[in-house]
Amino acid sequence: MIYYRNATRGSGVDSRRLKATARALLQALGEADSSLSLSLVGDREIQTLNRAHRGQDRATDVLSFPLGAGARRSDRKNEPERLLGDVVISVETARRQAAAYDAVLQDEVNRLLIHGLLHVMGHDHAEREERDLMESEERRLAAAIDMAWPYDR
Repeated sequence: MIYYRNATRGSGVDSRRLKATARALLQALGEADSSLSLSLVGDREIQTLNRAHRGQDRATDVLSFPLGAGARRSDRKNEPERLLGDVVISVETARRQAAAYDAVLQDEVNRLLIHGLLHVMGHDHAEREERDLMESEERRLAAAIDMAWPYDR
């Protein structure tokens, strides 16, 4: 299940397509039965979150809030869902980034969703080896949703 909130009405992002993309990405990660919270916000809201949670008083493109490595959902009907965490994307920042490499906004939001989702799944890019692994997974997930990788242009 995708829990979706769009605080950027009229942004040009196709919400229905974005939720379908999120479901396809969960499938590609082997997490089809898991849930994700996905929010589209503006720069002001993401700056507030970035300041509160990372101590950085500036807007950023995507923030991820993993809920930890819980056990996979069992087949029993009364088991709670497995909520992976939250991905928050600034549409304003995504729009600027898309323009910088002549990409479509929807593709840039998808790229940020991939990046944020991988952080939720425990990936990082602080060290070279981690960065290489994460980029490999980003490319794999982009291919899984038939999206050209923007850094190959």
